[in-house]
Amino acid sequence: MGRRLTLYILVGMVLGILAGWILHSSLPAGDPRLAQWADYFKLLPDVFLKLIKMIIAPLVFATIVTGISGMGDSAALGRIGGKAITWFLSASLISLGLGLVLVNVLKPGVGAGLQPAEDLGKLDTAELTLRHFILEIFPSSAFDAMANNNILQILVFSLFVGVALTAIGERGAPVVRGAEALAELMLQITGYVMRFAPFAVFGALAGVIGTRGLGIIVTYGVLVSEFYFAMFLLWVLLFLVGGLFLGGRVMTLFRYIREPLLLSFSTASSEASLPKLFEQLDRFGVPRRISGFILPLGYSFNLDGSMIYMSFASIFIAQAYGIHVPIGSQILMLLTLMVSSKGIAGVPRASLVVIAATLSQFGLPVEGIALLLGVDTFLDMGRSATNVVGNAVATAVITRSEGMLQPLLDPDADVPHAPTHTASQGRSGLNIDPEQYET
Repeated sequence: MGRRLTLYILVGMVLGILAGWILHSSLPAGDPRLAQWADYFKLLPDVFLKLIKMIIAPLVFATIVTGISGMGDSAALGRIGGKAITWFLSASLISLGLGLVLVNVLKPGVGAGLQPAEDLGKLDTAELTLRHFILEIFPSSAFDAMANNNILQILVFSLFVGVALTAIGERGAPVVRGAEALAELMLQITGYVMRFAPFAVFGALAGVIGTRGLGIIVTYGVLVSEFYFAMFLLWVLLFLVGGLFLGGRVMTLFRYIREPLLLSFSTASSEASLPKLFEQLDRFGVPRRISGFILPLGYSFNLDGSMIYMSFASIFIAQAYGIHVPIGSQILMLLTLMVSSKGIAGVPRASLVVIAATLSQFGLPVEGIALLLGVDTFLDMGRSATNVVGNAVATAVITRSEGMLQPLLDPDADVPHAPTHTASQGRSGLNIDPEQYET
């Protein structure tokens, strides 16, 4: 299964859709057995996501610590971090802007005639402030950050540990070896957990289709199809920019990340694919010292799929209510989303919270979010996969710009060992790809 995971995930998706359709067709709406069976199906992805969350904290901590201590070059670390933040801010601006342009051109909300799918519930926007964002970055306890799987706080703590180990030199060697062993252990556990992925994919789709039915896609067909078209254009744009740095190897990147993409898409969770994305970028030639730093940072700051969704959904709601939003207000809305979306770490239902805060600020009906809830799972599947694409391209491009990209390994090769090397502009000990760096 480990070598044919993509095939098994696709089989799980097909069987899940089929099982969900049979369930929805067999039982009438409102029958309590429908919700009960859907809940049984949903148990499979819930267990899988718990197993993934079990891995994430120690995996992120170990990879960052070993990567930074192995790099041994604080200047290289600062340079890589600067490039990452620049890319993330630029990608967020482009994603938001593309969403605004396409929602104005396609006008999916005009004459939609949709009714709220379900009760909106309470969305607390009080914590969406600059103060909350800054405080959320820094952990009050490393154990608390790991217990809550707060990736951004784990990243900050790991940065301190990695830099400090570099500073104390040989005295920190036992800790570095322990972090290396922990990274290897987590990668081995990841291999075990991934064998459950096809069952999780089956359960996730069976539960959603069983509850909603395929008819929900028809009802929201215009919105769903046009939003997926917007994300397709964003994918094309990301790979075109990536091709400027990676050349033809950018298409190979898509082949290598197909399994993380399918996992995120079918489970509607970006987090579900993080351990597998680490593995596949290892095989693509990205040293763990780079991916271990950029991916956790990207999962907090570089959610391209969520960005395009926020701008697209905000104007869609205005269109559905027949409210004209002037272009000047839309530009201000874009800037507001750009800033507020960076403060969503630790905020439940983050995308909806940001949209609610933006709608409220511009005098648009917040209750319009309820129009999206019926099909939000299907939209979330697309934006989760887009988040994976954005972070994979960003990591590969930054690695290439640093001259650290290594030769390709077989995408089904054994998991590489976590690297530890001596310092030399951050590149010492790497098997640099000669085809990418001929002089």
